[in-house]
Amino acid sequence: MKTPATTSIRPTTRSLPLAYWQLTKSLQTFLLVVTGLAGFMSGMNPSYNWYMFLGGAATLFLTIAGTTVFNMIWDKDIDSVMSRTCRRPLPTGVVDEAHAMLFGLVLLSVGLAWGFVLNPVYGLVLTAGFLFDFVIYTVWLKRRSPWSIIWGGLSGAMPILAGRVLATGSLDLAGISLALGILLWIPVHILTFAIKYDQDYRRAHVPTFVQTLGVRKTRIIIALSSMLSALSFIIAADLLMLSIRHILLLVILGLGLTLLSIFFIFKPTDKVNFLLFKAASMFMLLSNIVIATANL
Repeated sequence: MKTPATTSIRPTTRSLPLAYWQLTKSLQTFLLVVTGLAGFMSGMNPSYNWYMFLGGAATLFLTIAGTTVFNMIWDKDIDSVMSRTCRRPLPTGVVDEAHAMLFGLVLLSVGLAWGFVLNPVYGLVLTAGFLFDFVIYTVWLKRRSPWSIIWGGLSGAMPILAGRVLATGSLDLAGISLALGILLWIPVHILTFAIKYDQDYRRAHVPTFVQTLGVRKTRIIIALSSMLSALSFIIAADLLMLSIRHILLLVILGLGLTLLSIFFIFKPTDKVNFLLFKAASMFMLLSNIVIATANL
């Protein structure tokens, strides 16, 4: 595999903190933490308190960030040959693997240990998220099958389920429906990226649906995922007995994303693909805000 040309970056005291922060993929981690807090807020009950809320936010961040660092270490060789990722801290040598490993281990171990202290079932869900994401998705399946995104979706669904479990103390249909909404949304996020950076994925020998099924079928999968994700959130809102106003907001958000994804089937341009990628992120963020604020 030919490595894209990169400029050697010499670590400095100023650049190192930023480099470690970049290892956590802060925007992705932030969005997942938001979903976790939405799950927590959806289960508000008499035991709700700020200690649990802040503890949930902290443990979600630490666990997700730690898992992400492990993923970055394992995928260093892939990142080094992809133009989109070749300037990340590990491929450029700004952070070495040993220090990154220690950093990720501290984040993950503190997050999981704290999670078990807050609630054992919550800690188990956080642990499942790590296992689904790093062990099954990244290590085992990502380089073998495009269906790996299902397991990536399961890992992405764990924060909102964990938040719900932390608030209610148990698994329930509403939490599972919220998690299903995330799982079905993940293909929209991943596959729009796979279309845009198809040559990168081919260069790194990472299989995608674009390669195995073709671009058109991939766009159809994106449209189906958008529709089913929106439906799952609406079902969850009904199970949570949210107001008609909040359910209507979710319907509008889901309809907008679904219509755009259907439009993408018939208008497969780079501009529409990028717009859909951004719209999917906004759909997820706003849907979770609706869920989180409905009981306030």
